[in-house]
Amino acid sequence: MASVPAAPATTPGVKAPRTLFGALIVGMNALGSAWILLLILLVTADAIGRSFFAHPIAGVAEMVQISIVGIVFSQLADAIRNGKLTRSDSFLAWFGHRSPPKRHRLEALFLLLGALYMGLAVWGSAPLLLEAIQRNSYLGNEGVFTVVVWPVKAITVLGLSVCLIEFVRQALRAWRRARED
Repeated sequence: MASVPAAPATTPGVKAPRTLFGALIVGMNALGSAWILLLILLVTADAIGRSFFAHPIAGVAEMVQISIVGIVFSQLADAIRNGKLTRSDSFLAWFGHRSPPKRHRLEALFLLLGALYMGLAVWGSAPLLLEAIQRNSYLGNEGVFTVVVWPVKAITVLGLSVCLIEFVRQALRAWRRARED
């Protein structure tokens, strides 16, 4: 009787965290996934309430609207960490066949540009977070449903900051690979 090979312990292409920073990224991704599940349950309950009881849940549209932003920025760093952020590698692959060290240097440059973009986004988002806290900004209609926006703005700033650090880490790794080749 032939034996069936055991399934791999981890999903191919997904990196297990080896550092506290990696655990932060994985934790933020898990938070985003749990948030998606809660949104699914909320939207389903709202649909059932509307359809069968003529009683919708107040604020579902606002919760979905604000949640999308929080989910994206809680999961973005994990996409970067695992190489799942959408990008075109065809030029790097062609360049890598000709000169692997130059490919790694070019990749480091691209990653540093990503870090620069994240830095600009943090720089632009941090004042919006402070303003939301100072003004106690909310989304929705008073008397019907309101939700304070600063927690999602804080997740945005944290997510952008973590992405910036991850881009820099990967750029340094690519630069080291260029020096080793």
